[in-house]
Amino acid sequence: MATTNNELTNNNEAPVRNIILIGGFFFIFGFISWINATLIPYLKIACELEEWQAYLVTFAFYISYTVMAIPSSGILKRSGMVKGMSIGLGTMAAGCLLFIPAALVRNYGIFLGGLFLTGAGLTLLQTAVNPYITLLGPARTAARRISMMGVCNKVAGILAPLIMGSIILSNSEGLIEQLAVMDPAAKKIRLDELARDVIVPYCIIAGILLILAILIRFAHLPEIKQEEETVLRSADKPAQPSGITLAMTTGFLAIFCAVGAEVLAGDTIGNYGLYQGIDLNTSKTLASYTLACMMVGYIAGILAIPRFISQQKAFYWSSWLGLGLVVLILVLPGKYSIVCVALLGLGNAMLWPAIWPQALRGLTGAQLARGSAVLIMGIAGGALLPLLYGWLTGVSGNQLAYWILIPVYVFLIYYSFTGLKQPSPVRS
Repeated sequence: MATTNNELTNNNEAPVRNIILIGGFFFIFGFISWINATLIPYLKIACELEEWQAYLVTFAFYISYTVMAIPSSGILKRSGMVKGMSIGLGTMAAGCLLFIPAALVRNYGIFLGGLFLTGAGLTLLQTAVNPYITLLGPARTAARRISMMGVCNKVAGILAPLIMGSIILSNSEGLIEQLAVMDPAAKKIRLDELARDVIVPYCIIAGILLILAILIRFAHLPEIKQEEETVLRSADKPAQPSGITLAMTTGFLAIFCAVGAEVLAGDTIGNYGLYQGIDLNTSKTLASYTLACMMVGYIAGILAIPRFISQQKAFYWSSWLGLGLVVLILVLPGKYSIVCVALLGLGNAMLWPAIWPQALRGLTGAQLARGSAVLIMGIAGGALLPLLYGWLTGVSGNQLAYWILIPVYVFLIYYSFTGLKQPSPVRS
């Protein structure tokens, strides 16, 4: 059943149910995405990789957003949101199943292929769900609704490293030291065993995704009619012309920076802990602390926006907090620096929720789909910034390589400041 954007926001009962259902999808997004934080040190050991090679994990996963964002928009236009979500879940399951042959032959290329395919399916889901949650209520509280989704996402993100780390790196105590003294034959056997530890958990994840792909057909989620001209617009700003606008371009850059900062903080902290002398048994779970800080930020956003602070001001001051923490990461010693990397999660929490309503302001139904796809492409920041960081670690060391985040937060401060000067959005 097709539903217009106005019907989504005017129905007093459906939005609550729909928000709960979509929250479940954001939990899936988080769990699948933040497994990467554990896969990076895991695959670095199992596939005997250099530091920069290990960050190809994030590159393969997040570059799929850029490659598949526009095609995903076309798929959703033809299939509708609900069927498209099923296709996305099935694609993610196929990507997870690729981990079986990758583990059996311990081939890093196949692992990366599985990650790309998983990310491609996730792109399809994100392209549908992000604008959907933006439209489920007044524009001025869009960041609060996205913050609710962020809590679901980050709860999963906290659990993912803890669960996966306890499974695929269950015997990590002294593992690096043991491998260093093994002869080549014994080392190969141990690494083959380590690689196969990933098979069972990824089979379970694939099974869950396939079940959800079937069950979502019976969830009765209403469709968004893309041809409708309902808009998120400012009180005195007309709808934008077709094509990629300046607002879409700057929104893309903002998403690029926000996601790059978020992924870099979460996915590098494990290796950074090893660099600072933390043992692998502890380092494998450090990403959970970054995600916990993000969840605190999301909860604060839910409670404070818009009652005590506007979403734009929260965005602005969060960007300044991120910049300040990066400076502390660069100058503080050892474990204090690691704490600041984890606290970046707090600064990053209100970036993504506030960028979407600001960037989508003034877009009509068809333009909304195009704008959403452009913003989704910005998730490539999660592919490129960690990879660049990995390369910089070989030049300046792991700690000083975090300087790459300084221009990122400077741009976010600028973008959030421009949002502060825009009129408050209203619903048409």
